[in-house]
Amino acid sequence: MTDSTIPNYYRYWGKTEKDTGKYHLLPYHCLDVAAVGWILLDPDKSLCQRLAKQLNVFPEWLQCWVTYCLCLHDIGKFATAFQGIVPDLSPLLVPSDKRMPYSERHDSLGFLLWQDILSSRWLDCVGMCFGSAHSDLAKILRYVDPWMEIVTGHHGEPPKRSHILRQNFFTVADEDAAYSFLGDITTLFLGSFDGSLLGEKDLKNLLKLSSWQLAGIVVLADWLGSGRAPDTFYQAVMPLDDYWQFHALPHAETVFAKADLYPSAIETFTDTSHLFPFISLLTPLQNWAEKHQLETTNHFFILEDVTGAGKTEAALVLAHRIMDKGLSDGIYVALPTMATANSMYTRLGKAYRKIFSEDARPSLVLAHGARHLSEAFRSSIELPSANPSYQIYADDRESDEEPIEAYCSAWLADSRKKAFLAEIGVGTLDQALLAVLPAKHQSLRMLGLARKVLIVDEVHSYDPYMNQLLQTLIEVHARQGGSIILLSATLPQQMREKYIFSFCEGTGIDRPRLEDTPSYPLATHIPTLEQIETPLATRGDVERTVSVIFIDEMDDALNVLYDAFRKGQCVCWIRNTVKDARIAHDMIMRQEWMDKSRLILFHSRFAMTDRRRIEAKTLDLFDKNSTAKKRQGQILIATQVVEQSLDLDFDVMISDLAPIDLLIQRAGRLHRHVRDNAGNPLIQEGAIDRRGELCLYIFGPMPTETPDEDWLKSKLPGTQSVYKHVGQLWLTQQQLYPSGRFSMPADARKLIEGVYGEKAQDLIPDSLLSLSWDAEGEAGSHRGMARINALKLGKGYTRSSAEDSGGWDKESRIPTRLGIDNITVALARFKDNKLWPYAQDNEFPWELSLINLPKNEWKKVQGRIPLAHNEEIKRLKEEVRMLKWVEVLPMTEEVEPYYDPHMGWGLNKEEKDESY
Repeated sequence: MTDSTIPNYYRYWGKTEKDTGKYHLLPYHCLDVAAVGWILLDPDKSLCQRLAKQLNVFPEWLQCWVTYCLCLHDIGKFATAFQGIVPDLSPLLVPSDKRMPYSERHDSLGFLLWQDILSSRWLDCVGMCFGSAHSDLAKILRYVDPWMEIVTGHHGEPPKRSHILRQNFFTVADEDAAYSFLGDITTLFLGSFDGSLLGEKDLKNLLKLSSWQLAGIVVLADWLGSGRAPDTFYQAVMPLDDYWQFHALPHAETVFAKADLYPSAIETFTDTSHLFPFISLLTPLQNWAEKHQLETTNHFFILEDVTGAGKTEAALVLAHRIMDKGLSDGIYVALPTMATANSMYTRLGKAYRKIFSEDARPSLVLAHGARHLSEAFRSSIELPSANPSYQIYADDRESDEEPIEAYCSAWLADSRKKAFLAEIGVGTLDQALLAVLPAKHQSLRMLGLARKVLIVDEVHSYDPYMNQLLQTLIEVHARQGGSIILLSATLPQQMREKYIFSFCEGTGIDRPRLEDTPSYPLATHIPTLEQIETPLATRGDVERTVSVIFIDEMDDALNVLYDAFRKGQCVCWIRNTVKDARIAHDMIMRQEWMDKSRLILFHSRFAMTDRRRIEAKTLDLFDKNSTAKKRQGQILIATQVVEQSLDLDFDVMISDLAPIDLLIQRAGRLHRHVRDNAGNPLIQEGAIDRRGELCLYIFGPMPTETPDEDWLKSKLPGTQSVYKHVGQLWLTQQQLYPSGRFSMPADARKLIEGVYGEKAQDLIPDSLLSLSWDAEGEAGSHRGMARINALKLGKGYTRSSAEDSGGWDKESRIPTRLGIDNITVALARFKDNKLWPYAQDNEFPWELSLINLPKNEWKKVQGRIPLAHNEEIKRLKEEVRMLKWVEVLPMTEEVEPYYDPHMGWGLNKEEKDESY
């Protein structure tokens, strides 16, 4: 090319390194990203074949067309307003113009340029390639807009369609440069392309549902294609086809290989022992999972069984069998809390590789907000030594413990959004729910989930809002061809039906008719040629009968605690609120008989460093391997933090009155492991627990058939704000009181339906109906809010898909859970007139100094921070990036009485009688 023939689009930069002044030309950057898309949509790979099937086009057609569209993903950068972000890089580039400030994102500017200018000119470009009549091209043009919306919306959300004045951002020269680039890439990619399909109405309609995965591909291509190192930036002018062949494609192949995104080969399923060699005898559920017939289609399962029945292992066996049939490439395990996710990550780390062929290197990634605090996760990441940006995850300390057998590339690990692209992901359900909410990069989550078996554990623990979102996720995942496995101790019939109907809606199959079965344990499966619901037996060693004793006075509770202490037993009292837990702890501390070194308080309002210390001590004293010497006379006062996440075993338990499913869950911590009468573990096969009868003491109002409206508040005033359906708490008592005992699993279905079933609601006394209706109304409004917040995916990848919820927003502001309006606060200490982290840990001290506080509590203490410290707080938040979005609380003399490392957060002593 001569200077006079060099296209003007070579005067625009696409990437730059501000410190060095190096830049990469915009047309080359566009081709870098398009080349990654070309590789991602290899027609011989399952991703392209699956999407092509959904769109009813040939894989080769889809690869060519999406690659072409990707070349236009950054056309918004042709704006002089954008180029002015980094002015004066080179006299060869377009000059900046101070009259054109960059006030709109380049993704929205790109779609604006397409709609206002390029779309009409595009007809002239493609006319020569398609050879169609102009009237046909005009029809095609109307159907191209959604494709451009997908590629210009490459920063995780659809581009804005609001009124933006183009002339404020683009000069005429900018528009001409973009048009010139459009013409040349059209010639390069569409020379022999059959564009007539673009005018098919069926394709436009099919695109709406597939657009979300395509948007994820665009985001992924942009991330990978933008990974070119500054020393490989190109400023020299060369023909686009030369750059494509000799630079863009080789670069794409390199970065794609480093990202470790190629699916691993699946090992042929043989039996359960291959995955879990430690299992000598299968439980009935595990045996069913191994033998049950599977069709060649996506599947939906609900596995209900008692704790200890091996539900997780059964789910992984089913997932392996589904993958072995070529129906999935990976697994995502969704759990209710970060603690349960951490535990599951460690468990899977020792087994997941056996799902894949021996020479494969499948990736296992943890996905939740505090995963970098998990030592198992940090130690599993393959760190590229040449890339210092990943060193935050490094953990070079030697350890005597057996390392987790997990591998994940650092590229996959450096973002919770990317974690869904790993073959095996473990995380909170919240991370998966963001795929159906207007959260930034939700399309990447959806793409990652598309070929995975979604396993959701502890399904019974989710509130109405999350349940409704989960139903939406099930429907969407089923529509993408995904399989789902739900695990639960027990589920009400109505809830099982809703989950099943969501799957049927997604797959388009008829809803089955479910019987009101009394059976438990139960395996539910659709679609199947066998029976949908299969009653299962239970392993004898997990069958149990629990005596129930109701107590309603603090003195009664103290007597239970003293009796256990005197006998050398360990006991746990689970309270429903932090306030009640602190009250109980204070009361026990004042007892003469109490050895204060054997009393532990454990709740959610501790700084992370203290919570980890208390959790570690709790596990040491009460886990499976704890000895009688450690356990003797220990008393734990806790809240719901011990319900699900931790494997704990107590000799005696008191629980505040709670819904029946939670009481069953809590009682599962009684005699959880086999021990002798002193409390030492018995490891012999077939050993029987020798601690005597299991007894659950339930603290609250005494059972009565004629409760008044204040029946619950009289004894547990705080509980009503946590478990608002007072009628169902009364039904819980009525289920347990007559016999004074319950047996698991024999009574499970009767207990659950006796509290949550439709017929049971008619038994609630009139005096409690108003409170119960209020609770039902609130639950209904929460379900309605979930429906409003969920994306209207049928509209396609466009901003109107979220118009009901108020539009697209930052991830942190899109709720996956409803509840107390909490504030994240970092506790800080003064030293040498500077603020330092409260936590003394060498690693992640600020993260470990965080505590979540109710907003009203934060407001009370915020006013006590001396004004003189504001400047230091401001300096700190500017200096420490992670503190930008949290509040900082200096632990001064005025504030220190609010927090104690052994008691947690609480009001100042002189304010204690107020409403904490």
